[in-house]
Amino acid sequence: MKTFEFFAAGDPKGQPRPRACAFKVGGSYTARMYDAGTSDGWKASVIAAGAAHCPDSPLTGPISVCLTFYFPRPASHFFTGKRAAVLRDLAPILHTAKPDADNLAKAVLDAMTVAGWWVDDSRVANLIIQKRYANDKRAAGAVVTVNVIDL
Repeated sequence: MKTFEFFAAGDPKGQPRPRACAFKVGGSYTARMYDAGTSDGWKASVIAAGAAHCPDSPLTGPISVCLTFYFPRPASHFFTGKRAAVLRDLAPILHTAKPDADNLAKAVLDAMTVAGWWVDDSRVANLIIQKRYANDKRAAGAVVTVNVIDL
């Protein structure tokens, strides 16, 4: 099994839903769809980080992808005063707030498609998504692990 792994630094963003905009042309209204573009910086970070590990030609066959997202911790997870750098005992490890895991994965898989990892992300047969809070040892971003499944 061929394995690739890389870390994309940054604040993970989910793929935004397509938006519609209505405007008047002549005497009637028409609608156009557009991408909100809020995840463009995050996708660029994924493309840049994965470039050094991208295979020479697009991957074919079934692929397994594991995405582990690390989010910055809010100040409420830490003590105050002299112990401001110390994490509270009950601070959560898992991130259960927005963005949704499926939207996070969609943004990363779309970025990897643009980068040439595969022709289409429909090749991904197995997908594991984890959302966690970052700590001192791990900065905010995502660890991306890609395995080509041998049949």
